[in-house]
Amino acid sequence: MKSWCTKLFMVATLMSASLGRRCIVKNDQNKKENPSIDDHPSNELFNEQFRPQIHFTPSKNWMNDPNGMIYVDGTYHLFFQHNPEANVWGNMSWGHATSTDLMHWTEHPVAITRDELGDVFSGSAVIDKYNTAGFGNDTMIAIFTSAGSAQQQSIAYSIDDGLTFTRYENNPIIKNDNDLQRDPKVFWHEESKQWIMCLAQGWKMGIEIWGSTDLKNWNKLSEFKHDLPDRPKIQWECPDLISFEYNGEKKWVLLVSVNPGGYIIGSGTMYFIGDFDGKRFTAEERNYPLWIDYGMDNYAGVTWGNTGDRRVFLGWMNNWEYAEKIPNSPWRSAMTLPRELKLKELNGELIISSPVVKEIEGIAKKWNKFESINDSKFRIINGKTDKAYQVQLNIELNKDSIITLSNSKDDKLIIEIDASNRKLTTHRDEKTGQSEFSDKYVVKSIDAPLNTESSTLKLDIYVDQSSVEILSDDGRMSMTNLVFPSSIYDSLSVSGAKYTIKVRPIKSIHA
Repeated sequence: MKSWCTKLFMVATLMSASLGRRCIVKNDQNKKENPSIDDHPSNELFNEQFRPQIHFTPSKNWMNDPNGMIYVDGTYHLFFQHNPEANVWGNMSWGHATSTDLMHWTEHPVAITRDELGDVFSGSAVIDKYNTAGFGNDTMIAIFTSAGSAQQQSIAYSIDDGLTFTRYENNPIIKNDNDLQRDPKVFWHEESKQWIMCLAQGWKMGIEIWGSTDLKNWNKLSEFKHDLPDRPKIQWECPDLISFEYNGEKKWVLLVSVNPGGYIIGSGTMYFIGDFDGKRFTAEERNYPLWIDYGMDNYAGVTWGNTGDRRVFLGWMNNWEYAEKIPNSPWRSAMTLPRELKLKELNGELIISSPVVKEIEGIAKKWNKFESINDSKFRIINGKTDKAYQVQLNIELNKDSIITLSNSKDDKLIIEIDASNRKLTTHRDEKTGQSEFSDKYVVKSIDAPLNTESSTLKLDIYVDQSSVEILSDDGRMSMTNLVFPSSIYDSLSVSGAKYTIKVRPIKSIHA
């Protein structure tokens, strides 16, 4: 390939302030009751190697699926699968964090812990505006899987904005004698005047749809199954049934996380587009599965409830193939950047696009714009002080191109654009940084369709201390991958087609 330009530049230094912790610790007693929030020097916490600077992470210990996501009076509540006692999976509870801008998060004490019915697995939360359950108007009610000898569904309610919950005395609300029901996602369906619950069937590879008028007594309405010949044995989890207005009509999308059976290996989230009549979801005839994200590390994602017409999505940035082995301490796992799901048309068919939410503008600095000249090795940030950044690249699709992110230790992530086949490939191999922690982590070629009809490709690349999120054409394609370089990639090179580029540092949410 012909290369362009030889130019070196640096973006203004940002974020030199030391990183402080953003956890609420009310008193010493609170620390004892919540072992996930304990003493840790403020000059170390959130400044560890690989600690994300623009993604949510718990202060310490294990985290997986986002749970109970609900928007109330200007505040986004994020509950999450959490082990408050260790940095590996176990003792599953609901951690809790809140935000008013989807960027800065305040971590609260653990909200719901295990009881005699078992661990607290994934689920959702609703605001019971009209007191259908009898706990009071506008009560926050959590619906979750109690995982003991069986996986059953339970509820708990909060009258203090999710800080504490009281379990319903007649749990479980849906009894079961096996592990084939999990991850209840509940919403109010105005047309049928009832609560709708989607339950995953795990290894039975289906979704159950239940209805209730009071959140306590439930009736099974239907099942959704769909043959996926190239994935004959996968586990279905974490469903989310959401509606969109598109060209004057309502469309429904069913998200389903699958593991194993993701786009490449391990964990991934697929979706179906169709209709819902209050009882049954029917998928359009399409070549399924369709994928929310083509990378290795976007799983169990669901949307916030109570947000009106806006569909804000968050995923767990990890993969069960190596989740417990990634080199993070004293925390393990982060969430993706929040995305706003939208229906878009591609080649005459609808797909989900997932651009990063507009709130990113609140922590992003000024763009620095550059034109390609002859070669293209750019020093894009000052790695000593800048903690994360966004690259926006517009590149012609008349020839193949190579994009390389790298640092001074020669760690590098290579992204190839196959113009004729409209394909993007990321190479996550031993050259990207640490990789020896798991033989499943190295995936030498991660492919994705560009999902664009334009002659010029727009790429947004968000780089943090241990992740790279690539979005094409305003989110029509998303690829999320963990990486563990010795220091953040602070240089960028581009070769092949003509392009324009702009870069902006993003302020640490911990500063």
